[in-house]
This record gives sequence, C-alpha cells and structure tokens, in this order.
Amino acid sequence: MSRSDYSGEFDPGVTYADFSKDVLLKALKAYAAYIRKLDGTWYLAVKENTDDDTAVACDRLVWDTMEMHDVETTRKLFGIRGDDVTALMKSLQMSPWTWNLEHHFELRSPRCGIWTVTRCPTLLALEREGEGRERRICGEIETQLLQVRAHAINPRMKATPLVLPPRASGDEIHCQWEFVLEE
Repeated sequence: MSRSDYSGEFDPGVTYADFSKDVLLKALKAYAAYIRKLDGTWYLAVKENTDDDTAVACDRLVWDTMEMHDVETTRKLFGIRGDDVTALMKSLQMSPWTWNLEHHFELRSPRCGIWTVTRCPTLLALEREGEGRERRICGEIETQLLQVRAHAINPRMKATPLVLPPRASGDEIHCQWEFVLEE
C-alpha cells in the first residue's frame, strides 16, 4: 500500500518505500531546500561570530568538498557517464542543490553549454539583506565552486560567468554560466 501521508497510527516499520511518488517528490524538494537553508544558517552564524572573511574561508572549506561529493554521488546515483559538458549539465540538473532554483540549460554541443538561473532564493535573500554580499558570494565563491564542479567532470572544463549580480532590475536573470571543454 502506498501512503499519501503519515497521519495515521505510528508504524515502527515504516520506510520511505511505503510512500507514494508524489510524497517522495515533495520530500526531495523539501530536503533540497533544507540544504540551502542549512548552508545560509551556518554561514551567517560564522559571519556574526567572527567576520565575513572567516565565513567565506569556512564556506570554501566546506563547499570545495561538498561540490566534489555532490558530483560523484549524483553521477553514481543516476548513471551519468562521460567527461564532457553533457555530463556536467546532467549532474547539475539532478543535483538537489539546483532543485532550489528556477533555471534552464542549453547544450550547444558536448563541448559547450549555457546554464541560466532565472530565480535563486539565495540571491533574493542577499538582495533583501542589502549589504552587497552578492558580488562576493555569486561573483567569487559560486564562480570558484562551479569551476570545482566542472573540474570534477574534466580538468579541462572551464566555467565562465556570463551574467552575475548585482542586478539593475528585479526582472533580470539572476546569473548565467558558460561551460566549455577546452582542447
């Protein structure tokens, strides 16, 4: 029997396998949001207890490892093979981190692709904060982390930002990246 919720009696043997596909998809989306919220919460805690430079340094220590783990886990879980831009875009599509975003991909060739983010909750929060930290977080940290992710697929792959915050208008895309596999 496929459960649509867990509102009934306690079942000591219940597992995720007991729930409907719809419930599991909602859970995956919620857990993806949990990852984003956890990241922001610990970052701000470090920043408030030390300073932004220390928070950035800690962020890089954590996410350099987590980017590699995410690529490896996602590729294994979904059977994503190859060492080209196609493999990178597939791993980005299936990463729980990107489930927090509204975005689209354009694969121009196995050696070149564009990723456009049209809604990013992190950028929206940074813009509401109003300290200008989006320049550093989006422009520096995300650029470096996407390069780590690209190198996890192929060391000859380059991640280049095409559009980065700050935005002049709330109608503009949030960011855009080009991935190229160099000769």
